[in-house]
Amino acid sequence: MAQYDLIVIGAGPGGYVCAIRAAQLGLKTAVVEGRDSLGGTCLNVGCIPSKALLHATHQLHEVDHTFAKMGLKTQTPEVDWAQMQAYKDDVIAQNTKGIEFLFKKNKIDWIKGWGSIPAPGQVKVGDETHSAKSIVIATGSEPSALPGIEIDEKTVVTSTGALALEKIPASMVVIGGGVIGLELGSVYKRLGADVTVVEFLDGITPGLDGEVAKNFEKILKKQGLNIITGAAVQRVDNAGKSATVHYKTRKDEKDHELQAEVVLVATGRRSYVGGLGLDAVGVQVTDRGQVRIDKHYATNVKGIYAIGDAVVGPMLAHKAEDEGMAVAEIIAGQAGHVNYGVIPAVVYTSPEVASVGETEETLKTAGRAYKVGKFSFMGNGRAKANFAADGFVKILADKDTDRILGAHIIGPMAGDLIHEICVAMEFGAAAEDLARTCHAHPTYSEAVREAALACNTGAIHA
Repeated sequence: MAQYDLIVIGAGPGGYVCAIRAAQLGLKTAVVEGRDSLGGTCLNVGCIPSKALLHATHQLHEVDHTFAKMGLKTQTPEVDWAQMQAYKDDVIAQNTKGIEFLFKKNKIDWIKGWGSIPAPGQVKVGDETHSAKSIVIATGSEPSALPGIEIDEKTVVTSTGALALEKIPASMVVIGGGVIGLELGSVYKRLGADVTVVEFLDGITPGLDGEVAKNFEKILKKQGLNIITGAAVQRVDNAGKSATVHYKTRKDEKDHELQAEVVLVATGRRSYVGGLGLDAVGVQVTDRGQVRIDKHYATNVKGIYAIGDAVVGPMLAHKAEDEGMAVAEIIAGQAGHVNYGVIPAVVYTSPEVASVGETEETLKTAGRAYKVGKFSFMGNGRAKANFAADGFVKILADKDTDRILGAHIIGPMAGDLIHEICVAMEFGAAAEDLARTCHAHPTYSEAVREAALACNTGAIHA
């Protein structure tokens, strides 16, 4: 029986980061992972491959829509789908091999196989049982489907199948107007597919600031995505080479149907803890199947912890990474901590959408007095030069103290721009602190400063 200070079950962003941090802190560490490559869903069939396809198709869009305006005369590139898939796979391999290197560098053992917990302090993989002073469950999540929908990953697919279709479909119906559905819908729209998004709620991207979500929907429709909201999908009939989506509009209960070559089911994800034997060992889970933990990521069973998508909270890779570092530090006797009020979220469409902290809706519900500073990218010189002037920066600050409470960006490089505001919030900064910080010209980041100025005396270029 191999003996470790820590065994992490799952090598996704939460698990592998936890393992590396633990090894750095002197703990003898192993990771149990049944995939052939490290990195979990994110690196293998999620964040990384989707961003590769988003990047490739964005370049195609730029050739079609902006090159001629800049005096670049060229023919529209021919899409080689097999080569685009090969590029995506190469990006995946580079990242997963990079984690293997980091494991070797930090002397972390990779125990290949699927793990279970037969008793506290023990992890079984295949016929072998390994002992550890501490165990961290970092098993991630899996796509959640709707009743009446059977997934075959060819015609009716999850995000996993959508990343590796045999050919570019002429038409696609996306069930779910959240991040995954909109990102992959954007990919196939740019590749020439007729894409329709069907969303149960009255607007896309639930949880986003309402004003941003409405503007986002308008921009996506302008780009050619068909978006149907307030629609409850009843079933999907799979005919092999095509499928039919049956739905009812909730406002009038009328029946409708849509046919497409491919149907992408993007209705969210659910925690994956199957096969761990949690019932037998006595680890408590919530009604939604998530591992129940305390504020130190500990379960009710001593020595067993859980993080990431396996527990309550936003299912974001970076949230899992932060929890992985925090729990490793706690196990090593330090004071690990995650500030859940400053976890950004990003939609990697074009334009990108990014947010952190409170929305106007949450502030109104809480009865908090706040002020709004907004600045449109139409007033930003760099954005106009780059044909990227759609969108705006919106900062929410406390009405009395000026402390930044939240921020929402729709526009170019929003996923990178949001972090300036995250750092400011982490240090308890006021909008005036941002406004008085010199920003290089011409950069997209000037729009952040202008929005901060707009919280008080007013933006300069508005």
